[in-house]
Amino acid sequence: MEGTLIKMEESRGGLKTPPPISRYSLITGRQAAPKPLLASLPTSKYAYKPPELSVDHLVIGGGVVGLAIASALSRRWPEKTTYLVERHPHIGQETSSRNSEVIHAGLYYPKDSFKTKLCVKGREMMYEYCKENQVPFKMTGKLVVGGKGSRAYLEKLDHHCKSLGTLSPPTKILSGDEARELEPDLGPEIEWALLSERTGIVSSHDLMASLEREIDENQSSEVVCSTSVVRIDPHMPDDVFPTSSSHGKRGRDQSQEGWVVQTVTSNDGLETDGQSDSLLARVVINSTGLNANLALNSLLKQMSDGEEAVAMYYSKGNYASYKGEGVKNVKRLLYPVPDMKGDAHSHTSLGTHLTLDLNGNVKFGPDTQWLSAPDPTSSIDFWEEKLVANEERLEEMHRDITRYLPNVRLEGLSPDYAGIRPKLIPPGGDKSFMDFQFLFHKSRELKLQKVWQNLYPSHLEGGGGLMISLLGIESPGLTSSLAIGETVKNWIARDVWGDEYHKNPPKNKGALNEEIGGGGADDWA
Repeated sequence: MEGTLIKMEESRGGLKTPPPISRYSLITGRQAAPKPLLASLPTSKYAYKPPELSVDHLVIGGGVVGLAIASALSRRWPEKTTYLVERHPHIGQETSSRNSEVIHAGLYYPKDSFKTKLCVKGREMMYEYCKENQVPFKMTGKLVVGGKGSRAYLEKLDHHCKSLGTLSPPTKILSGDEARELEPDLGPEIEWALLSERTGIVSSHDLMASLEREIDENQSSEVVCSTSVVRIDPHMPDDVFPTSSSHGKRGRDQSQEGWVVQTVTSNDGLETDGQSDSLLARVVINSTGLNANLALNSLLKQMSDGEEAVAMYYSKGNYASYKGEGVKNVKRLLYPVPDMKGDAHSHTSLGTHLTLDLNGNVKFGPDTQWLSAPDPTSSIDFWEEKLVANEERLEEMHRDITRYLPNVRLEGLSPDYAGIRPKLIPPGGDKSFMDFQFLFHKSRELKLQKVWQNLYPSHLEGGGGLMISLLGIESPGLTSSLAIGETVKNWIARDVWGDEYHKNPPKNKGALNEEIGGGGADDWA
């Protein structure tokens, strides 16, 4: 799969992005939609600071997707500098470590969406990577189960899966009796099921640790934790800072274009006394998950007039562990037919499903609990206090579970953990499917660019540093992570370094970094 591109309508960015959604326009039943976060980086606290060193690739965010991207870049260009900064003391402390750890087969989403294309490709890449790198995994298989009225939906899902081409997940329609032969604990109300044979589970922690090792083992790459990005500015050749005593043999070439990124590093990952480090990055990958809108919102004043802030919504999922009767025979993951509130791909939830860990323990979840920001520009971490699984959700979860596993007992359920998923649209009102979003921006002529720019700015193709922002990377983000890394790598290969670079790569490591601070990136890291 090396060297291939994910093609989406022959564009560089993918499907056309819907316009921003007003935070006041949607309702959920009788209640107002959850309040989104509209915050930005704390730019006003930090004056512009000329860059002291430069890097080729700067990945912001040390979740599984950021790690996969940085690993792919460091393997493709071992002589280039690739740095990943993570604001927490350790990698993967947000969404990446608080999910079901499922390797999804790619059943549910539109055929031409990023979610489907990257999931089915990422699924096979994940299994291959785990085998080669001794990352624990298991191909468990999965049953999507439903009652009397579920046959039409499951047949449509089966047909959809078979239409996905060479990486189509193998699926099979089963009667209720056939499903109970495989999973005897299923209740008599289950009349139909869809068997997915390529679904599995993986240790996300071991996966992320493996990717981190790959990055750090490359001399030109490094993962830097407890480091927060606090300001981003475009940098142009004419802005070369006066402290530079030399512009090198090539003068002010495109190696001077990019993004000036200011970071703050501390032992606990918190902001310190306003002192920041400043570096020039030719390519910035904004893979900050729950905070992916902050960098974009901080650049609004420099973009086209009338651009609105990017809203981020937060959906909490509670997980429960289970000990007791009613699941002793379970060998596969069990998912109820999704909760459908619109078209065939607009799931509000995949239901409170049963998953297994690698030790065979049973857990249920996630459910769906929407959070509201206390204030649109409040602390970006307002959701941290919500990371405890709610015991009061257990009764509702139990009602959902017993629709397909009737012998599960409420007293056997215990709150386990909770995760937060980044959402670009709130529930209710809007029935459209929201895909993964990849937004492209160039450091040159920001005034000509819009926030929701998911096509490469071809009118600026001749120069400027590139920023790729990844938004709404929720499920199946873990499964898709390696495919996302490869796809972003190939976009950068084509749109930044170009074919000439691959034909005649520089002989000296870091040759494109010699203008600003030379090899100073190691000192900063």
